[in-house]
Amino acid sequence: MLRTQRIAVGATAGAFALALAVSGCGSGSGSGSASTTSPGTSSSSGSGAAEPAAGTLSTAKVDKVGTVVVDGKGFVLYRFDKDTAKPTPRSNCYGTCAAQWPPAPATGNVTVKGIDKSLVGTVTRNDGTKQLTLAGWPLYRYAKDDEPHEAYGQGVGGIWFAATPTGAKATTSDTGGSSGGGSGY
Repeated sequence: MLRTQRIAVGATAGAFALALAVSGCGSGSGSGSASTTSPGTSSSSGSGAAEPAAGTLSTAKVDKVGTVVVDGKGFVLYRFDKDTAKPTPRSNCYGTCAAQWPPAPATGNVTVKGIDKSLVGTVTRNDGTKQLTLAGWPLYRYAKDDEPHEAYGQGVGGIWFAATPTGAKATTSDTGGSSGGGSGY
């Protein structure tokens, strides 16, 4: 009987931890963007906690994903289905979510290669830092992408996708999508 109770308590705690992790990205103050800049402009604000190179956005062909947007160091940039692009861009990835999916900081002027500059903009995060957007979608790196052109974040949780040069979700013939594992937040 005691063993059955321990199993039930353990299962309940595990389910609670999973629910907490999944809801982590939707939490926050709810006002993900105090202000935004129009596409094609960028701001000279301080960078966020993450330090991916944001000075250049370009395209790269990535195995099993296709042509996607990468930062200045060649790391794949992702979009999050729980964010909003229109009518006003807003990030909904904070706390634990932002640790796993660091926002692409908007610092200085952004140059583009293979991407329409009019699609590039910024959003102001709750902490006042600026984050790059593409077609209104806030952009992120994935902490488990250790090398340039890795896309372990593609399809994670069914809500994270590499961004295409138009800001759309990259689609892939590999329906597993979460080869890097991890939480979808």
